[in-house]
Amino acid sequence: MKSSVNPIKRVYLHLEEWFNLSFGKEWNPLYHLGPLTFFFFWIALISGLYLYIFFNTTVEHAHASLETIVNDHVLGIGSLMRSLHRYASDAAIITILLHIFREFSQDRYRGTRWYSWFTGIPTLWMVVLLGITGYWMVWDELALYVSMSASHLLDALPIFSDSMARNFLPGNLSDRFSTLLAFLHLLGQPMFLIFMLWFHVKRLTHVEVSAPKGLAIGCLIALTALSIYMPAQSHAPVNLSKVPTEIHLDWFYLNIFPLLQYWSPGEIWLLVAGVTTFMLFMPWLPKKNEGTPAVVNLEHCNGCGQCVFDCPFDAISLQARTDGAKWKSEVIVHPELCAACGICTGSCPSSTPFRKKKEEGSLKTGIDMPELTLDTFKQQTDEVLGKLTGDNKIVAFGCKHGYDIEAFSAANVGTVHLFCTGMMPASLAEYALKNGADGVVISGCRSGDCYYRFGNHWMDLRIHGERQPALRPRVDRERIKILGGAEVDGKRLHKQFKLFHDSLTQKTATPSSATAKEVNHD
Repeated sequence: MKSSVNPIKRVYLHLEEWFNLSFGKEWNPLYHLGPLTFFFFWIALISGLYLYIFFNTTVEHAHASLETIVNDHVLGIGSLMRSLHRYASDAAIITILLHIFREFSQDRYRGTRWYSWFTGIPTLWMVVLLGITGYWMVWDELALYVSMSASHLLDALPIFSDSMARNFLPGNLSDRFSTLLAFLHLLGQPMFLIFMLWFHVKRLTHVEVSAPKGLAIGCLIALTALSIYMPAQSHAPVNLSKVPTEIHLDWFYLNIFPLLQYWSPGEIWLLVAGVTTFMLFMPWLPKKNEGTPAVVNLEHCNGCGQCVFDCPFDAISLQARTDGAKWKSEVIVHPELCAACGICTGSCPSSTPFRKKKEEGSLKTGIDMPELTLDTFKQQTDEVLGKLTGDNKIVAFGCKHGYDIEAFSAANVGTVHLFCTGMMPASLAEYALKNGADGVVISGCRSGDCYYRFGNHWMDLRIHGERQPALRPRVDRERIKILGGAEVDGKRLHKQFKLFHDSLTQKTATPSSATAKEVNHD
């Protein structure tokens, strides 16, 4: 049996389930945190461009020009755009922080995933710096507070010979400073952020950058409603001879500055450096061993590239054939990128239990996992089929990161464990049905939330005949049940399992039928 789920993951899984009930699996925002962040960036970009068209970047006129935009534009468009710019920026920070918590709680930041985590932390700080320069540009009392606080922090670094704070004394501030801020906020930082985001997802395939349309529209409506109900407002214009008495902080971006009331700038830098360093090296505290990478068997590989398309981590690529075979291409595995998920095995057209074995007596395929080969889990399936007794015999194939299928075990229910349901050839379900099983259960991670990103989704498409290598149309899909659940979903999964088990009593003893029917899916 699997060990019990850790408390942090349990909290997240229950939160995720509550969102599933509230929004549905397709629109659950926790499954689309990355695309939502991109969407909020687009809102901030479009609203920011609108504001910039009418914004005067000079020190003298910056605050007044923004007030004109907010108060005088027809139908309150200016106020709406300013508020959308503010709240979309805050929403991006929220989705980023949730994304970090999600990856940590699900243990999806170590092993081969260290790269995305390691590049994601600096990206977060770049977003924060982008927000700080945005507040600086308004040149109101909050901007003065930000500028003075930031100057004290910068003065603590051995970079500048003169004090940065002197630039904000009466008579010392020039328009060149505001021009520099405008360049940084409007061009320099966004361009660098785009580069960092590209770096962040470089080792991932099929990166989702667009949120589901319904979810995106709902978020836009929510932000618009918030902007109308509670429009963003500026503080009073800057008066360099007067100390502001009341400041309303945006805690998503400016949370570090109030510490200056209690700590020295050096202590704050030590805190920031310590937290950043700790987060950067979390993937190795401790290091995760993900197992032996996939191995290519060229004599069984025709270079079709399906495993290349299906690999979630860009660990497989195509190159020219090297063994003189008639095929033009062959696949190669990059071990340092391989997460040992086995999805490539399920993607290979040669991965079928119906193939005849070679003389050495083992079933081979084009690409395989040394620690759990196709031949091994085919033999495990045979052993399970041989032990089943009673009516409604079921073989359950389970993922090691989903609900523990051992809980389904019974005299008439046998279990086969896989690294990921995506490594299971769809034809293995047909094989089980043809060799004594009345039904097949495939139990992976929650729908839309595969530990290896796409394993359960690829399997779902293969069973439906929508992705190669697909389950043959003649297989009776009413005898196949696809479940998806985490460790805390036992009650729901057992109920669905029982309903499927009971439904088998209404069918004939024939393991498959000539007519393909819709697969049971939850």
